[in-house]
Amino acid sequence: MSLSLQVAVNYSNDYSDGIRGTDDNRIGPVRLTASGLAPAESVKRAAILAFAFASIVGIFVASLSSWWVILIGIFSIAAAWFYTGGANPYGYKGLGEVSVFIFFGVIATVGSYYVQTLQITWVAIAASIPMGALACSLLAINNIRDRAQDLQVSKRTLAVRLGDRNSRRFFILLLVSAYLFAGLTFKPWALITLITVPVALGISREVLKGASGRDLIPLLAKTGQLQLLFALTFAFGLAL
Repeated sequence: MSLSLQVAVNYSNDYSDGIRGTDDNRIGPVRLTASGLAPAESVKRAAILAFAFASIVGIFVASLSSWWVILIGIFSIAAAWFYTGGANPYGYKGLGEVSVFIFFGVIATVGSYYVQTLQITWVAIAASIPMGALACSLLAINNIRDRAQDLQVSKRTLAVRLGDRNSRRFFILLLVSAYLFAGLTFKPWALITLITVPVALGISREVLKGASGRDLIPLLAKTGQLQLLFALTFAFGLAL
């Protein structure tokens, strides 16, 4: 379900940004709609199919756990679509990181725990904060890369609002907070996440040195790898 929603939000963002023309001067990886590799309506249908599949799986999960899960799914789909879709997308107002923290951090982590245990604990909530921070870091470095282009098309992401220097500081803050809040689980083995610190330091140095444009693409990939490594070590530590 989570994977389907991730696919769906990427397709919907590709479609919405493409038809608005905000991806016309994109620095990052090629997008289907803006590049003309696929018709806009085809990309939109792909998003709808991914949302539909996630909904079917969500209903099944709800039948095994709680029907409240359906309500969470509805909010998740709405958040995914209206991030860049609709007449007044909130992603263009600097609220993308807030949404990512809530849906890819808190809801994804606590929700996954809840459907398996039918309870919500402090540990589950505390564990969601580092995951939300790292999910936000992916969007943050992406928006730093696209800041100049977004400014030209009035896409006021948080990076545009904060400016270049403060955006980089915010990115570092997100990485640091992931390690700090991992300790709030009060699970000693959660400190095993510290073995990923060298990766975080390497990324941080390049970001603070002023890497920009296409030079940030490899750092975006490394940030994704950091999130995966952190999640694996964090889960292992909590299990112990």
